[in-house]
Amino acid sequence: MQYVELGKTGLKCAVVSFGGIPIQRSDAANTVEVVDALEKHGMNYIDTARGYTVSEEYLGRALKGRREKFILATKSMARDYEGMKKDVEISLHNLQTDYIEVYQLHNLPLNVFDQVFGPDGAYRALAEAKAAGKIGHIGATFHNLDALRKAVEEHADKIETVMFPWNIVENQGEEVLKLAKAKGIGTIAMKPMAGGNLMDWELALRYIADSGVMDISIPGMGDAQEVERNAAAAEKLSPLTAEEKARCEAIRKELGTTFCRRCGYCAPCTVGINIPSAFLFNNYFKHYEGLADWAESRYATMEAKASACIQCGKCEERCPYQLPIREMLKDVTKTFGV
Repeated sequence: MQYVELGKTGLKCAVVSFGGIPIQRSDAANTVEVVDALEKHGMNYIDTARGYTVSEEYLGRALKGRREKFILATKSMARDYEGMKKDVEISLHNLQTDYIEVYQLHNLPLNVFDQVFGPDGAYRALAEAKAAGKIGHIGATFHNLDALRKAVEEHADKIETVMFPWNIVENQGEEVLKLAKAKGIGTIAMKPMAGGNLMDWELALRYIADSGVMDISIPGMGDAQEVERNAAAAEKLSPLTAEEKARCEAIRKELGTTFCRRCGYCAPCTVGINIPSAFLFNNYFKHYEGLADWAESRYATMEAKASACIQCGKCEERCPYQLPIREMLKDVTKTFGV
């Protein structure tokens, strides 16, 4: 496993590490198997969040007796002082530790900066937790490029790490991420598989490592097999060839920019449609040879189909990528006929 220092934090992190979103769809026993595999391969950076339901709790149990072998990162969407102060304590309790290496302000849009960094904002709570030795470093995550730019340009004295989407089809943050690295801010690639839209995980992870703008990537892993797969890819992080760069460009043109990253922020749907799954099955049906029948059979098991959409638009209000979800659901209906 290759390791890199995360910005100026002094943390030596595996270049391919662990994203904890899928753990919330798992169970405690499976989480132990996942952490066993992470330990085996030296994938030492573990990212989770208060918003990932049971992820912190399951990981806390699984890390018992081997906490010192891992670097823990979590995050909260609390915007005010009291909310963040409370969430830090909950995270410490859930993760069964008295210290969290990286605590992040989660999913910051432009319109919350004044609140978050104000006198009664969430940042103050993190600064106090850091001074008290409860957390080591303060980071932030973003889905919006303008918000990332504002943080890097105006708050580099406060933010030690940034997490932003970076993958074969999303490289719009390159200029700002280079600036972040120049300022010593650690850079973390979220959505390395573009929300499940990229099938060649080895190429996807090598693309990120070859980019020069991301210190580490954190693909989500829901079982030990996925850890093994990503660990194998991490051992082959050689520079991309001209042919592979051409493949990346072809993938970028095929997917475009209007695709679901499966972040889940659109939920809950008013009528119960699992929107990310509907888009995933639609994508597999259209773009991946040999998966059309699988996609159709999986779509058939969904209780609420895309055609049930009542066009309320609440999902679009929540989507950090401003996707035209209602129109995209119409396309899913057209694909599957229901």
